[in-house]
This record gives sequence, structure tokens and C-alpha cells, in this order.
Amino acid sequence: MRVIVTGVPGVGKSTLMEAAAKAKNLKIVNFGTAMFETAKERGMVKDRDSMRKLPLDKQREIQIGAAEKIFSLGDTIVDTHATVKTQAGFLPGLPAWVLEKLRPDIIFLVEAPSADIHKRRSGDPTRQRDAESAAEIDTHQQMNRAAGMAYAALTGATVKIVVNADGKVKEGVDMMMAALM
Repeated sequence: MRVIVTGVPGVGKSTLMEAAAKAKNLKIVNFGTAMFETAKERGMVKDRDSMRKLPLDKQREIQIGAAEKIFSLGDTIVDTHATVKTQAGFLPGLPAWVLEKLRPDIIFLVEAPSADIHKRRSGDPTRQRDAESAAEIDTHQQMNRAAGMAYAALTGATVKIVVNADGKVKEGVDMMMAALM
């Protein structure tokens, strides 16, 4: 089974993924890390930050290589983003050429009330995240929903929204586990 788990920064997807991976004996693979390892193996970069400075055709090559490597691992949970918010707008986190190689069975969209995410981000001194209002976080989650359904249309995967509200991690894990049965 190949599972993709997405969510806006601060939604708590790592917490849910770790519980699901342990229960289902699935390996978690971070797509960005797989991209960096692929680029480094090919001698294209020395550090992770330099990947985004490569020409777009090289970035695409790295994405495809990472997706092929992840697919070869078999049953996995892929930790990635459905969309990436940039100054120019939202970018798809899973372009068609990546989805073609990953061939997911299910795509999880981890969500939480926007006010909860805003509070989590504000209280996390370990991260340097861009400041966003609760309304902006809500828009990002809506963009993720639209992207998730587009990805499902391209792959035949199902899309499951999993709510990770404050104090309700067990309920979120249970929702994820029910879909993985």
C-alpha cells in the first residue's frame, strides 16, 4: 500500500503518520528528503537549500528520481505537501510526473481548525514559519482539498480528510487507521 499524507505546516501530520506507520508496519518517507538524497547522489547539490536554485528541468528530474526510489520501497507512507504557498501563489506539491511514479492508493489530507493551527504555530519556538492569519491557513487547507481531488482524478487514489483537532489526536489516528483497513 502506498499512502500519501499531506497537511499545512503545523497541522500535526507527523504525529498521526507515526502512529499509523507503526500500527500498519509502513515506512515513512519524507519526499523532500528523498529529493535531496537523489540530487546529492547525482552530484547536483551539496546542501538541501541549493535544490530550489537548480533549473526547473533539473528539479523535475530530481522529483522523478525521488518518486521512483520511493515507489521501489514498496509499502510506504509519503510525507509531503499537497500545495506549497509561495509569494507568487500556490504550487502543486505533487505534479503529475511525480504522481505517475508514486501511484498512491490513498491520499490523506490532515486538517485542523485554522485557529488551532495558528495557535500551534505561535507556540512552537523550534520553527521559523511565515506568519499567516487563521483565514490564510483556512485558504491553504481549501487549496489542499482541491489539489487532493485533482491528484485522485489523475491516479485513482481515494482522498480521506483526517481531522487533527487540539486534544483529539487519538480520534485523528482512528480515522486514519479506519481508512487503512
